[in-house]
Amino acid sequence: MRNLELPAQGTCRCGEVQIRISAQPLLTMACHCRGCQRMSASAFSLSAAIPTNGFEVVRGEPVVGGLRNPELRHFFCPHCMSWMFTRFLPEFVNIRVTMLNDASWFAPFVETWTQTKLPWVTTPAVYSYAEFPPMEEYTKLTAEFSRWLATVGKAN
Repeated sequence: MRNLELPAQGTCRCGEVQIRISAQPLLTMACHCRGCQRMSASAFSLSAAIPTNGFEVVRGEPVVGGLRNPELRHFFCPHCMSWMFTRFLPEFVNIRVTMLNDASWFAPFVETWTQTKLPWVTTPAVYSYAEFPPMEEYTKLTAEFSRWLATVGKAN
């Protein structure tokens, strides 16, 4: 794994909505919850928590889809319906890393909702949680991720 080269560009499948990342991720994750499985039509979703001020939609108008909850908003391209990012805390945006033009830098540091993980799935995640990590662990996880990212980024 290497560090994300900034700024990083990305698009939905049809290219109608474009995003730009200008900050390194705070954390990378694989989520095995049933909602992510269904919305991604896969075994899990892959995301990177990007500081809010390091994320922008540069073209298009994504729409809210998935769950209709004021505290958890999933954003999709209105044309191809690609699930692009999620906002649920004001500090960061969870982007679907496969929307970026280059996702080869990505590896999940944390995997969540392993209690609903499909039996054949394995990830290289350093930490695994049956559900989401307790909120009080995020400070520790982001600090450890930053150190881990610096170490693996130098190795490549």
